[in-house]
Amino acid sequence: MADIAFLFPGQGSQRPGMGRDLVARHPELLERYHRPADELLGFGLSKLCLEGSAEDLVPTEITQPAVFLTSVAVLDVLRGHGVTPSVAAGHSLGEYTALVCAGVLEWTDALRLVRKRGELMAGVNERTPGAMAAVIGPPAHRVEELCAEAREKDGAIVEVANYNSPTQHVVSGQREAVRAVMAAAKAAGAERTVLLDVGAPFHCSLMKELEEEFTAALDRVVFRDPVLPVRANVTTDRITTGAEARDLLRRQLAGAVRWSDTLEAIRADGVRTFVEAGPGRVLSGFCRGTLPEAACHPAGEIRRIDRLLRALEKDGPVPA
Repeated sequence: MADIAFLFPGQGSQRPGMGRDLVARHPELLERYHRPADELLGFGLSKLCLEGSAEDLVPTEITQPAVFLTSVAVLDVLRGHGVTPSVAAGHSLGEYTALVCAGVLEWTDALRLVRKRGELMAGVNERTPGAMAAVIGPPAHRVEELCAEAREKDGAIVEVANYNSPTQHVVSGQREAVRAVMAAAKAAGAERTVLLDVGAPFHCSLMKELEEEFTAALDRVVFRDPVLPVRANVTTDRITTGAEARDLLRRQLAGAVRWSDTLEAIRADGVRTFVEAGPGRVLSGFCRGTLPEAACHPAGEIRRIDRLLRALEKDGPVPA
């Protein structure tokens, strides 16, 4: 089997009923992950994943552990079929699942951290209402310029939070400043701008205030050295030690997700097959936009996992 990169999704990939088909075929997942997660967190996260509405999954403090739990279940199913990665990476929240995949974190410790992260981020939005928006079309340097112009004009905070693909970037910050960048981008010829339905302005300097409290949470958890390479969001470099992983998760709160550069770095290592191990197909779209020659496989549902397994048997790509 050729080298495979596992890509783990973040917030925005949630959907009602995620993981329901997984537990229908693999009921052992309920005892292995879902029920322990409910007990650990003290509420019915598994029911929200399997039966909750789109509205139920909107709050950041729910979305983050829900996506994480579903991704861990997908990872278990893939490993059960003998599909193993040579490298892992996760988009924002997904970096926690990547670290579980690499043996850096126990999944239960990662779940506690993800829940705390979501609660802290939601609190920032209550104190300083923010927003995030996707800007589609302009290259990174142009979106950076539009953010700088908005900051100079009003003194508000707005920054590039996600470098998702060469033509898709997300800006984050105070609500009116984000809207100003959206308007300026449209006036400058952007193909499209989309205000994102998220619970807080992630990955911008508004999140700096969380670092001290979240660092205390990180320090209570054991971080081991990775058993396989993980590419970090904020640097795109390989994470080599547990201590480095801990520090990078702290920096990730207010740091930009350099996703397209991460994919390029993985490709430079010779990997040509990418598997999105979690709900949705967002990362597969970013992968195709960044690496059009690569084989990008969403694998968050049983039918897609079955399709992936057939493709890997033939060692060839499959359509999404």
